Amino acid sequence: MVDQNSRADEEFREELRTWLSEHLTGEFAQVAGRGSPSDDDAWDVRIEWERELGRGGWIGLAWPRVYGGRQATYAQEVIFSLEYAKAGAPARCTHFGESLLAPTLLAHGTQAQKERFLPPIQLADELWCQGYSEPGAGSDLASVRTTAVPDGEQWRINGQKVWTSFAHHADWIFLLARTDPEAPRHRGISYMLCPIDQPGVEIRPITSLAGRADFNEVFFTDATTAADMVVGPVNNGWAVAMSTLGHERATSVLSYQFSFQREMEVLVDEVRRRGMGKDPMFRHRLAEAAVGLRVMAANNMRTLGRLAREGELGPEASVTKVFWSRWHKAFCELALDVLGPDAMLVDGAEPTGLQRSALMALGETLYAGTTEIQLNIMAERVLGLPREPRLA
Repeated sequence: MVDQNSRADEEFREELRTWLSEHLTGEFAQVAGRGSPSDDDAWDVRIEWERELGRGGWIGLAWPRVYGGRQATYAQEVIFSLEYAKAGAPARCTHFGESLLAPTLLAHGTQAQKERFLPPIQLADELWCQGYSEPGAGSDLASVRTTAVPDGEQWRINGQKVWTSFAHHADWIFLLARTDPEAPRHRGISYMLCPIDQPGVEIRPITSLAGRADFNEVFFTDATTAADMVVGPVNNGWAVAMSTLGHERATSVLSYQFSFQREMEVLVDEVRRRGMGKDPMFRHRLAEAAVGLRVMAANNMRTLGRLAREGELGPEASVTKVFWSRWHKAFCELALDVLGPDAMLVDGAEPTGLQRSALMALGETLYAGTTEIQLNIMAERVLGLPREPRLA
């Protein structure tokens, strides 16, 4: 008897391959492999490609059909990421809406919020950014000082967010704001949706080591959002935010995993081109990197398996985040060693390829929760160790 799931998965794979071969052409093919989920290289073409994906029904694969999804299985999501990477398609740039906010709305949002926001995300008509970190509240999100105060039929927001990727492209921001200043640290915080195009929101770019301004500071000065733009109960934003972070640390890494595989192939070709394949040191380090990729894939499958069984993510999300960010940093150090003095030369206005990946990798151990924070989570929730004492 033929396994119906296997047949459905193969039909899904063939449909995707056919669609990519027919649509990844022209200007889309010219930016194949360009960018990453955290930079806006070739943005104008990439966002048009996202809209092409949306029209084809390839955004929000696992969502209910009523919101434009396909109700795809986790296996099919993995197939999509693998085939997408194999095709060398442009890096995705709707990550914050599709991979972070949408699962959060499906789990915690009202029916009205789902109906309002999911279809525009699915068509890439509205773009999102994430407002978590603040100058005094990076990994320690419970210290957020941005405030939201009720004012009639709206909230009035004041404060500052920092390291806000794609804020300069976004239409909306999902953010954490303190709505009860008298409550304990993890309480009194609400998860809010706020439009960016208004007089009370100012965006200032931050230039990175790679010479780009993909990050921003966002200032709120009496910015407003409607009273019903709170996800989950008022003052219970911490639990909602942890749901979003779980997806950022775990499920959304599939796209990274397969882009890392492409980088590995590029590096192996570079080692061969330079005649370094017989050097035992580089052979050993490349083999270790290849093993790491397979460990990453296995852990991703374990994480998705738990999500499929239990509908939620556990501490393995932190394991995934620590592993892939450390792996990529070590891999990029290897790439720079292979390139040698050429790594310091830039052909054009800014670094490209492995050079840019190496610069971006420095920050990957920080965003979505620093490595130190993830290790604390594992120590407490996996090993059962006492909570780390807080400094007075």
